[in-house]
Amino acid sequence: MDVLKKVPVREQDAKERAANFREVCLGYNEAEAREEASRCINCKNAQCIKGCPVAINIPGFIEKVKEGDIAQAYQIISESSALPAVCGRVCPQESQCEGKCIRGIKGDPISIGKLERFVADWARENGLKPAGAAEKNGKRVAVIGSGPAGLTCAGDLARMGYDVTIFEALHEPGGVLVYGIPEFRLPKQDVVAKEIENVKALGVKIETNVVVGKAVTIDQLISEEGFDAVFIGSGAGLPKFMGIPGENANGVFSANEYLTRSNLMKAFDENSNTPIMHSKKVAVVGGGNVAMDAARTALRLGAEVHIVYRRSEEELPARVEEVHHAKEEGIIFDLLTNPTEILSDDKGWVTGMKCIRMELGEPDASGRRRPVEIPGSEFVMELDTVIMSLGTSPNPLISSTTEGLETNKWKCIVADEGSGRTTKEGVYAGGDAVTGAATVILAMGAGKAAAKGIDEYLNGR
Repeated sequence: MDVLKKVPVREQDAKERAANFREVCLGYNEAEAREEASRCINCKNAQCIKGCPVAINIPGFIEKVKEGDIAQAYQIISESSALPAVCGRVCPQESQCEGKCIRGIKGDPISIGKLERFVADWARENGLKPAGAAEKNGKRVAVIGSGPAGLTCAGDLARMGYDVTIFEALHEPGGVLVYGIPEFRLPKQDVVAKEIENVKALGVKIETNVVVGKAVTIDQLISEEGFDAVFIGSGAGLPKFMGIPGENANGVFSANEYLTRSNLMKAFDENSNTPIMHSKKVAVVGGGNVAMDAARTALRLGAEVHIVYRRSEEELPARVEEVHHAKEEGIIFDLLTNPTEILSDDKGWVTGMKCIRMELGEPDASGRRRPVEIPGSEFVMELDTVIMSLGTSPNPLISSTTEGLETNKWKCIVADEGSGRTTKEGVYAGGDAVTGAATVILAMGAGKAAAKGIDEYLNGR
């Protein structure tokens, strides 16, 4: 065994998986997991924990995997994370825990995410549950949104003894985990639904089809429904567009709509009643993880797919693993390219997209080199579908119907980073509703911080 190299992770063959929605990564078996765990040197001053937004005791759980005590490894993870099977699949470990791994200085970092996934999957397959909740303390907390921030906050509060109810606007709980991330990256029934069941097993109640701001307001939850505190984890589901001519043509989607139709409404299933474009040639505009998800979904629905991104590959914000998988599956990357107009026929259907080539100039405020148009480099890309994946912002419905809740110029709720406390007493917030679109694990970290903040508030600390 070469201790400098990761134990490889089995995956579906690229050609085979490009035609199905089954999970791409097959994960470790126990022998592989224990071999990978044996590479960990169990640092005394573990930097990996500092890189984890929910501060999992990473050396502790890996040591138990090394010993073959997978049940105890799961309990150690569960002390900090309500969604380990999710995080093991979708967290950007390379820039967080694994990015700080000492092993990574002279070789490959430990595959912390894949080990976390193995432990969580083993626990599910063996019927293991996280430790139970404390005795109820008689205080009630409302959580708005059942995505990663809401589920984490609710789970932590339930463990402390609070009576927690989650209010979810959609007909299924899970937030972005069910509507945003495709089945081939995050299985819904085998993984997401089971993790949610574990949160409910702590005593958390979930009410679906409740649009807070319309069906009920935050002020009513406190004054009429008797909740002692409220956590807002409603995410950032409002898509952004470029504002170029032709964006209203038939066949132009936001990535949110396209993915929701496929992931939540199962439009990829021929038995589904939800329509979706079965396109011949698709352009996905953007370069983040959501763009990769939309592109790989369109590919599986039978299209030739192009990623159109105005910077170079080095600046792509998507995870390296997602870009690698997309390329393996046959996604075409049109980099240093920017759309200027969407073309359509006399019936209003997309026929193509005018683009211009770009080059990189001086760095902008984000630190990345600014893309600059190359005069005379315009061309037309023939298409029948365009998917805009340019980021999202919070829906202003909640903030506009809540007295005394301050937002910033991006319509994000203003909240204290350490505690989630907002400008309205008894109301806390975290995740994408505060930061704008970010990662699952950062939302979970915010949910965890808010649970602690709510506990301190309700106990006068």
